[in-house]
Amino acid sequence: MPITDIVFQAYLQCEMKAFLLLDGAAPSDLEIENWQHRLAETYKTHALKWLCASVSETEIFQGMPSLRALRRQDYCLPIGPEISLPEIQARPHAVERVPVRRGGAETTDRPIRFSPSEKLSSSDRLLAAFDALALSRLTGRTPATARIIHGSNHTSTTVQLTKLIRAVRSLVDRFKAQYATTTPTPLALNKHCSECQFRSHCRQIALEKDDLSLLTTLREQQRKKLNRKGITTVAQLSCTYRPRRRSARNRAKATKHEPALKALAIHANRIHVVDTPTFAITSGAVYLDVEGVPDREFYYLIGMRYRSGDEDLHLSFWADDLSDECEMWRSFVRALSPISDVRLFHYGSYETQFLKRMKERYCEIPDDIDLVDRLIATSTNLLSLTYAHIYFPTHSNGLKDIAGYLGFCWSEADSSGLHALIWRSEWEATGDPSLKQKLIIYNAEDCEAAQRVAEAIAEICAARPAGASSEVSVNVNALEHGYRGRFGPIQYAISDFKPINEAAYWDYQRQRVYVRSDDSIKRLSRRSAAKRPRRENTFLVVEPRPERCSHCGSGLIYKHGPRTKVGHDLKLTRIGIRLLHAKFSYPRYRCRSCGRTFSKFSVEHHGRGLRSYVIYHLIELRISNRLVSQSLNDIFGLRLGHDAISRIKTAVAYGYSDAYRKILQRIVNGPLIHADETQVIVDGKVSYVWVFTSFDEVAYIYSESRDSSTLHEVLDAFQGVLVSDFYAAYDSVECVQQKCLIHLMRDLNDDLMEHPYNEEMQEIANEFGLLLRSIVETIDRFGLKARYLRKHRKETAQFFDNVAKRDFQSEVAVGYKSRFGKCSDKMFTFLNYDNVPWNNNNAEHAIKAFARLRNVIGGSSTPKGMRDYLVLLSISEICKYKGLSFLDFLRSGETDVDAFAAHTGRARRTTRTPNANRSYSPEFVSGPIW
Repeated sequence: MPITDIVFQAYLQCEMKAFLLLDGAAPSDLEIENWQHRLAETYKTHALKWLCASVSETEIFQGMPSLRALRRQDYCLPIGPEISLPEIQARPHAVERVPVRRGGAETTDRPIRFSPSEKLSSSDRLLAAFDALALSRLTGRTPATARIIHGSNHTSTTVQLTKLIRAVRSLVDRFKAQYATTTPTPLALNKHCSECQFRSHCRQIALEKDDLSLLTTLREQQRKKLNRKGITTVAQLSCTYRPRRRSARNRAKATKHEPALKALAIHANRIHVVDTPTFAITSGAVYLDVEGVPDREFYYLIGMRYRSGDEDLHLSFWADDLSDECEMWRSFVRALSPISDVRLFHYGSYETQFLKRMKERYCEIPDDIDLVDRLIATSTNLLSLTYAHIYFPTHSNGLKDIAGYLGFCWSEADSSGLHALIWRSEWEATGDPSLKQKLIIYNAEDCEAAQRVAEAIAEICAARPAGASSEVSVNVNALEHGYRGRFGPIQYAISDFKPINEAAYWDYQRQRVYVRSDDSIKRLSRRSAAKRPRRENTFLVVEPRPERCSHCGSGLIYKHGPRTKVGHDLKLTRIGIRLLHAKFSYPRYRCRSCGRTFSKFSVEHHGRGLRSYVIYHLIELRISNRLVSQSLNDIFGLRLGHDAISRIKTAVAYGYSDAYRKILQRIVNGPLIHADETQVIVDGKVSYVWVFTSFDEVAYIYSESRDSSTLHEVLDAFQGVLVSDFYAAYDSVECVQQKCLIHLMRDLNDDLMEHPYNEEMQEIANEFGLLLRSIVETIDRFGLKARYLRKHRKETAQFFDNVAKRDFQSEVAVGYKSRFGKCSDKMFTFLNYDNVPWNNNNAEHAIKAFARLRNVIGGSSTPKGMRDYLVLLSISEICKYKGLSFLDFLRSGETDVDAFAAHTGRARRTTRTPNANRSYSPEFVSGPIW
């Protein structure tokens, strides 16, 4: 059986539809199909009149001329020829004679097709290519182009056929191969189903099979991938859902739609909620629904529903044609003005697009522009909530399905947006007032349905304990993880299994079972239960009696007995580490006036050696708080929890805060700064860490955003050269700048790998590579000295001129042309200054140090904790830059790295033991130690 153009068009829309047409299946839903056919025939009649008006009647032939006449090209315009071949049959709307080459005498025939659409689709182009394929097989000559006349203005579009004909041949061959097999075509619902004449037939089969294609949010590639795994039904897909424990980093990302959870909601017939969004209906809520003709970008009906007092009011605004659209919009804006704190609620992005287009078309004064911007910014698209967060037990997220689940019914059964287009088209043709009334009612019911959905979402999102479920919905966080892992709590089907399983635990058996039968385990158990003995040195503190109360200043004070405090320290030597305990006994006083107690003596609970040990492991060795706490407990018997480790980190960072500020000030006052930034998760939110470094110092700064405010705050007084990447925020700093050419080279290389056959990119990259290579050779020979580098300025100017003069065609090459033009004065600054690098490797090296620490911190830190980490990391990196030991610096008690470096240098010159290795015993109570 030959393939006709009607069957081929159906195959482009849906494979099942094409096979049903070939098999002669009886259609059941003809309303939309008949309307589309009437529309196409009406347009074809008008388009033929318009086309024939420019051709002589003697050159027009109705129907199919003889093959000889067609090859002789006796007629300029055959209309409605039917081309019948053994394999394919086509009926182009017309065939016209055109020159093979512009201005040449040789002519050829090409097909003409009519389409009422204002915008052409890929199907329109492939149908024209199908006509051309049939014409070429008939005449033996393949036309190079086809002509499509479309839209209300009879726009003529010429379609190049070389690639399209190859695609049509491939589709025809595939269709023939599929039809020749005895295997039935697999059913798959798609977007065309809403207007197909067989939609009821196919949907009934899909419902009986519980087919995956019922889920409109499941993409075709995802469905095929699931089918290859043996998952073919919605019920099967629902069993694959697993609640995920989202990390702090993942919580900062937008929630994605999960088809498996949608299937679970359908299977359980309950609403499921993921990451309950913050949503509430305000007093100025207005529910908006707009009807239009998308193909013409014309809007003809606005419906708004809002609450006034105790009743809901609805207003409709109608436009007969495009000339009434402006007045319809202005009437809508006037209706919004009495409502305070207006906030629009709509379903889908069509209304947002409508507001943006109305702003472009009819908003001229600033007040109107500000109003529309405010409406867009504060509006809520309910579909964004039902798509990613709230999963209703419906196969689609359409308003009709969800509102129908909530009990709402439309007066016109099975009404849809396509039916609205049919009613509008028929109204424009007949002016029937009943059709207009039907559209207004349909629009009003859409507004009411949106209100019903919004109220249901507000009820679901109402405040309740995190992870809790209600009678209406299920919070996914409350679901039990269906995967039975090897670790974690176990759910027992029989209650007796629980004590049996617990009796098999490793600790239980050693402490309760084996200890009764094995003497060695019994002795080991007693030994581990005994506390480790602790030897303490007791110090009696003698201090003069205070003259006044430290709280109120009264002189009426008296002794209130002694008080003791225990301190811990680590003594680090070249041969080992020793734990020291000190017990201090000192007098306490009480004031007779205020009744408060006080003491002059103070001592730190943790000594300098212990603090140095902790900070060294946290920053230098990048060991987590938990592991540092565990090592102190296992090795020294110090039971320090995570909070104690954090307090030590905070105290040490506070001690270096003045030094940190001086470091940052020295960097800003210097002649050169390298700057970069990177992302970090803090308190579950995306934040940023900025790094500013010179040749021998570095400072890390925490910021909650990536905007230029941090740059301006830090570099406000900077007068030197700033080396950075191409991030736009750096351009706002008013100073001499050098862009990192390594970043540019990487971008060029990546784009070349992505576009290996782009000759324009090859030319740009080759010229840039030759230029930069010659400059790097000079740097390798003479260093970063301007007197040797200035000779390359002429080459760089010539390079920029060559790029600016070229007329590039590819998008990526045009982008680089713009980039070079914008940054030409910042790319080769180092040619004019001494000791200015051409790359930003100093900052990138500092960023890598933070990245290694970030892997340990994870997303559990707070803003204050992150700032403490950055202060200590800055000191650690400066010690590395200066060739110093970070651990020795911590133990020395110095707060200035340069002072420590000078002292260390003197110690080495006199061959004495470094200050960091001396015994702490004589200074047990002095300030820097404790």
